[in-house]
Amino acid sequence: MRVNTKNAIIRISLGYFQPEQAEKVEEMLNNEFKKSLIPAIKKLRGNLGFFVAIDKEKNAMSNISFWDTNEDALQMATLKEMLDSRTTFATLGVRFIDITDHQILWQLPA
Repeated sequence: MRVNTKNAIIRISLGYFQPEQAEKVEEMLNNEFKKSLIPAIKKLRGNLGFFVAIDKEKNAMSNISFWDTNEDALQMATLKEMLDSRTTFATLGVRFIDITDHQILWQLPA
């Protein structure tokens, strides 16, 4: 993926869970989370890509998204579907760290 890096932002969300929750977290990411978020994110301005991942060895889940501008990235902070899913994962015991928005400085060409 090639992005115009002048104003582009990478938004990173990380959550950690107990080892015994790994299968449930993965199932939720692949089902409810995916079904509710894809249509909602597609409606947002400036999204360049969205990735959901899990690291079962470190008991971590992540959402990494790419945005045209910081203002575009901040739409995620108030997206109802994202806020609802965060509450659902927190109920399961997932502990989230602060979401960060990074200005892209450079990229390796594909």
